[in-house]
Amino acid sequence: MMLGVKEVAKLLNVSEKKVYRMIAQNEVPVNKVGEEFQFNRVELLEWATSMGIHVSTESIVAAPEADSPLFIDALREGSITYNVPGNDKISVLRNVVNLLKLPANVDSGFIYDIIIAREKLGSTGIGDGIAIPHVRNPVILNVSKPVVTLSFLEKPIDFESIDGKPVNVLFTIISPTIRVYLHLLSRLGYVLQNPAFKSVIKDQAKPDLIFTALEKAEAAIIVPDSNQSDTIK
Repeated sequence: MMLGVKEVAKLLNVSEKKVYRMIAQNEVPVNKVGEEFQFNRVELLEWATSMGIHVSTESIVAAPEADSPLFIDALREGSITYNVPGNDKISVLRNVVNLLKLPANVDSGFIYDIIIAREKLGSTGIGDGIAIPHVRNPVILNVSKPVVTLSFLEKPIDFESIDGKPVNVLFTIISPTIRVYLHLLSRLGYVLQNPAFKSVIKDQAKPDLIFTALEKAEAAIIVPDSNQSDTIK
């Protein structure tokens, strides 16, 4: 899903002039098609998450109810796994894919191959020891509900993340639609800015503590005041 400058300005709670300045200074991932600037929404949300930038909560809660599941519910549909083995990115991703709750008719080897192909285009490590492995187009499968898998690695692995830190936490999202995927990615980016939730993730806390912190962090997502000032100066 591609966005224009106006949509990006709204998403980031900044003026269009600020977006053009960010483009000129190579601060934001963007493509130029003819005379127009276009932004891949997945890449933009990942970039915002890695930079610690809050996206507009209006974009998170304004979707139709069917397209706006809670992140906590998707995680409950999935799993939290500890001590996932692997000596490098390739072996770790193989083991993470094997943990995914996939439909019976989906070949896990195919999912693994396209996730690896995506990694070759650029790391999915978003910084601070966290990665969100996915395919170039989000993992959209014939599932009735979205599923999130949280994997804590046995040891930190080099993912060539933006901040150079090795990764020991992976979130993987399986979604029935692109809209739901983007919605969940937005919510993940938001809750990762919550100190309490970030703390239990870094500590690899027990599931009950993770769910408690996540529930509180997600409950804090509200539509901002329309008169709110820019969050990026």
